Amino acid sequence: MHRYFIAILRAGIAAAILFGLFGQAVVIPSTAADEVDRFPPYAAFAVPYVVVAIVGVACVQVALVAVWMLLTMVERDAIFTPRAFRWVDVIIGAAVLATLLAAGVTAHLAVAEIPSPDDGMDVIGALATAVVAVGVGAAFAMLVVVMRSLLRKATDLETEMAEVV
Repeated sequence: MHRYFIAILRAGIAAAILFGLFGQAVVIPSTAADEVDRFPPYAAFAVPYVVVAIVGVACVQVALVAVWMLLTMVERDAIFTPRAFRWVDVIIGAAVLATLLAAGVTAHLAVAEIPSPDDGMDVIGALATAVVAVGVGAAFAMLVVVMRSLLRKATDLETEMAEVV
């Protein structure tokens, strides 16, 4: 992979991590506070949902750090080594945790009696979004598991070829 392409990817990863930090520190808490100001019965749900949102963003950031480390391994031509599997496993773990968080939110939204200023449409919209997040998260985790098995096969073939040569 070309060095310039790796540099562009790293810049994008760094920007995404910084944007995530801004979201965790400013956007998520202030949005929750604004919603509580607009509709005070949401106050009981603000802190738990803010915590879940911040942890969800942290899962994405952890996965981005793992991708950064994999890019470093690609740059050093060391991607087909056992060390790469640790970083792929970190991505899988972060995806599974984020999916479980979304599943918990989905379950809570489905069974809880959450008051709504808009005849429940905002809760239904949040529930639909949470269901989509669970589906996307599960699909992403499964995709990375499949890609991990392909990496395993490529690593085995690389090792076998190195022994022959």
